[in-house]
Amino acid sequence: MRSALFSAENLEKESAQPGMRLQNSKMLKIELNGEAMARVGSMVAYQGNVQFQALGSGGLGKFLKQKLTGEGVPLMRVSGQGDVFLAELAKDVHIIDLEPGDALSINGSSVLAFDSTLQYDIKMVGGAGMASSSGLFNCVFTGHGRIAITTKGTPVVLNVDQPTYVDPQAAVCWSANLQTGYHRAEQLGLGTLLGRRTGESFTMSFAGQGFVVVQPSEEPPVMGSGAQEQQGGLLGGLLS
Repeated sequence: MRSALFSAENLEKESAQPGMRLQNSKMLKIELNGEAMARVGSMVAYQGNVQFQALGSGGLGKFLKQKLTGEGVPLMRVSGQGDVFLAELAKDVHIIDLEPGDALSINGSSVLAFDSTLQYDIKMVGGAGMASSSGLFNCVFTGHGRIAITTKGTPVVLNVDQPTYVDPQAAVCWSANLQTGYHRAEQLGLGTLLGRRTGESFTMSFAGQGFVVVQPSEEPPVMGSGAQEQQGGLLGGLLS
């Protein structure tokens, strides 16, 4: 049997080292010898002795936060020995290595999988989203290990060395040490009063030293800003 389908670039990539690696730009391969965390429903194939256990959002505290904020990652624990292949709607997959002392703030919808050695929490994005339909909360990852994220298309990594502004729905992740806020991008005037809008009412602002990853697509809003503000206040009361 002959076909370009069976070319070397499409064959399974083998490695002697366990852990995450890219099978191709759209698919993650985990050579499993222990456990890892993955987005629920992201498994497209596996080989070997592998078990899957649903974890919700990763614990009761994160479950409550996810219900109140709309953010978080629906997780499953993948354990055993074998090869597990993960993907999410044919999005591009990228692997990031976190070192001790690193902290990455990431949109929960962009998390595909991560090493069980990493920790994450759902935290409020300071000053952002209060007047937009974007999320008020993001997942902040710390620790030592690998995390695989997805983007819709090829992203750009912006070096924040000057005031930087990003559409909240296009921001994938950023250095957690950056100061965030919101900025009115659309000028108010007679046209605004008459219903003429640019679709760019507010952007997220970033200041400090670090980076922001921006995808060439905007995630649809999860809920209206009014509901977010109400839920944000409720969460703030529970966490205070």
